[in-house]
Amino acid sequence: MPLIPASGTGRFWAHSAKIIRFARHGCTNRPFFHIVVMERRKNQHQPVIEQIGTYDPMPNEHNEKLVSFNFERVRHWLGSGAHVSAPVAELLGIAGLLPVNPHTYMSAWRNRQIAEKTAELAAAKQHAEGTAEASS
Repeated sequence: MPLIPASGTGRFWAHSAKIIRFARHGCTNRPFFHIVVMERRKNQHQPVIEQIGTYDPMPNEHNEKLVSFNFERVRHWLGSGAHVSAPVAELLGIAGLLPVNPHTYMSAWRNRQIAEKTAELAAAKQHAEGTAEASS
């Protein structure tokens, strides 16, 4: 029987539960996430098995949040029985690989409500300024 390394890559590691989750990188006030596969344990400071994507949550000059996935590897790990964390499942739902998460629908609905209220307030303010100028 071969020796099992102390790093946790022995027989248990090959059959343990895996999870696809975020691994935070970047600086203070400038997050950047790697989408990684790792063992499903509470310890977050364990070695990453594979990086399968990236996510930049800060909007760029075009107001876009950039995400990249290696869909072939994501399908492989999902087929191997890997679990998916909630934020990654949300991104995979938006990308079309998983069903769309209900949280995504609620966020979009709230954003539409806020945009409508903002537009109504801007129109009311513009109307009030127009009537004030007309009366002067």
